[in-house]
Amino acid sequence: MNIKITYNFLLDYLETDATAYELQKFLSLCGPSIETVEPVYDRNNKIEDYVLDIEITSNRIDMASVFGIAQEAAAILPQFGKKARLKQIPSKIYSFKTLKAEPLPNIKLNVEIKDAELCQRFTAMGFEIDSVGQTPELISRRLKLCDISSINTVVDISNYIMISLGQPTHMFDLDKIAGKKLILRKSVAGEKMTTLDGKSFTLPGEDIVIEDGDGKIIDMCGIMGAENSAINNDTTKILFFVQTYNKTYIRKTSMKTGQRSVAATYFEKGLDPNNVETAFAYGVELLNQHLSPSACTELIDIYPHKVKNEVISITKRQIDNIIGIPIEKEKIGKILEDLGFIVKSSDIKLDDHLFHVTVPTSRINDVSIKEDIIEEVARIYGYHNLPNNLPPMTFIRQPKELDLLLNTVSRVKSFLKHIGLNEFLQYSMISGNLLKSLDIDINNCLKIANSISTEIEYMRPSLLPSMILALEKNEGKKDHLNFFEVAKVYLTNKNSLPDEEFRLSLGSTESIFKVKGVIEALLKDLAISNFEFKAKNNNPLFSTHQQAEILINGQSVGEIGKLAQKYINNREIKKDLFVAEIDIWKLAQKASSVLPFAPISPYATVKRDITMKLKNKSFNDFEKTCFKLSKYLNKIDYLGSFENNITIRLYFTSHEENISETLVSNEVEKILKKDN
Repeated sequence: MNIKITYNFLLDYLETDATAYELQKFLSLCGPSIETVEPVYDRNNKIEDYVLDIEITSNRIDMASVFGIAQEAAAILPQFGKKARLKQIPSKIYSFKTLKAEPLPNIKLNVEIKDAELCQRFTAMGFEIDSVGQTPELISRRLKLCDISSINTVVDISNYIMISLGQPTHMFDLDKIAGKKLILRKSVAGEKMTTLDGKSFTLPGEDIVIEDGDGKIIDMCGIMGAENSAINNDTTKILFFVQTYNKTYIRKTSMKTGQRSVAATYFEKGLDPNNVETAFAYGVELLNQHLSPSACTELIDIYPHKVKNEVISITKRQIDNIIGIPIEKEKIGKILEDLGFIVKSSDIKLDDHLFHVTVPTSRINDVSIKEDIIEEVARIYGYHNLPNNLPPMTFIRQPKELDLLLNTVSRVKSFLKHIGLNEFLQYSMISGNLLKSLDIDINNCLKIANSISTEIEYMRPSLLPSMILALEKNEGKKDHLNFFEVAKVYLTNKNSLPDEEFRLSLGSTESIFKVKGVIEALLKDLAISNFEFKAKNNNPLFSTHQQAEILINGQSVGEIGKLAQKYINNREIKKDLFVAEIDIWKLAQKASSVLPFAPISPYATVKRDITMKLKNKSFNDFEKTCFKLSKYLNKIDYLGSFENNITIRLYFTSHEENISETLVSNEVEKILKKDN
């Protein structure tokens, strides 16, 4: 969150020789970030003040006030040679003991809290005033510079307290509260109210609200009061109350209703109940200064479970070890005391010192362990003052298997990228609907117990569903799609953690031969030679006549096929899809980092194209037969097919002599005769 304060406002609490721009420079290094400093000019075009726009981290709501920034500045500025000290500490000045308001209980005020968990502390008192009056120029001007509209003296004093001390306070018209009764409770879903800004709300339920004696809601607690209890120019009795609420309820109500107020940003982060007394007494002081009210009810202070200070013990050696350099014990104590901690210390050894640090109740939400104390010392001392020496390098030797696997993954990705395929990355989780549309049994898949969406509900048992989805979603964006993905799949293991396997998936909208060619080229790049594609027909995901098992040295490493027409129809896909999935670890075990060397033949290569029918034989078997029949055959290219005929190109060469056309014709004849 961000707050705005003025430099002169800050000087009410801080005595310093630092300029506004020096504040920005030094505080931003060690504490709250002052994002901008804007000068304020008077009628003569002279600078009379500065507006500081300050970012407050969510866990430091204690800083979100003029006094909070003053306390940070008092600790930080001396580290940079600037004078700085607190002029006043409000908690030591303002309390019920110093309250300048004698209770005159001519009006009985009743407060009832239905559920103690909703409100830690509730303080209230009624006052009679002659009129709401004109807001003093100093207060109204400072509020406007802090981006808060000036309304009237009573309301402006309430906002002034919030900016000064970081505690929202409330002023209601006491005469508008039926029976002078306040009942703090949870709302019921469907209850309605209209807030001060004229917006009507139907409450979602479980919101903290206050109702009066007639049962009408007069406050959406911690967020905004109701229009029916608002102060106006006719108000003669005011109810001044200050409290802290359960931050979880305030956050939920604010988000559900969409009603964001400055007060809500404070309450939802958790305020210090002990600051309620200080803010209340300070508010009464301001009312006395500007309105001269007289008390008309007794003081009510409901605080059943008082928040106590925590004490953290830590040694100087522990602080030095974590920060990395020794810091004088006197400096450590001074830093902590300037931040509002109470420090008692003693020597425990010749070279060590023990600190007993009492944490102020304003900091118990973010300082609870030794490391939090160390962090406070380090940031005020200055992270920029710590040495930037890197620790010595430590080399961690990975298991050989992991090195081999990751090296293969890198080689596969690099090769596929450079031959023109596009890599894509998907979530490891997929939807149950996708699995069902491909007839994959979800009972054999790992289901996420607390998934935030049905689109990412199951861990992938295969990469193919994701590949099919990617091809489907990109259909029509290009004439041809050629994708690949390398990622893990997750397989059930009843008595242990899931099995995780690295796999490669390939997908194309061109042809099964495109995918087969990519796989062949990849295997050759990995120096794997003894591979084959063995036709099969038992995978229901693929077309019966266009699927094959990929074998290396007789071991299955994956599958390739055309997506069955049934699933193309289920997914409403317009083109045929051709996909493959390969086990990367099996590739890694077969791959070699050294490619086989084959000398280039010094003699010419003769090409011959033929069209023929394959009779009850796979193309892979046909290739094997061809190479067995001819010692001059160097390579076979598949060129295309029509009906039952295929067209291939044969390459013949010799490393010993030029071969003649007659020899080539005889070799082709042998192949055709054998096939027929």
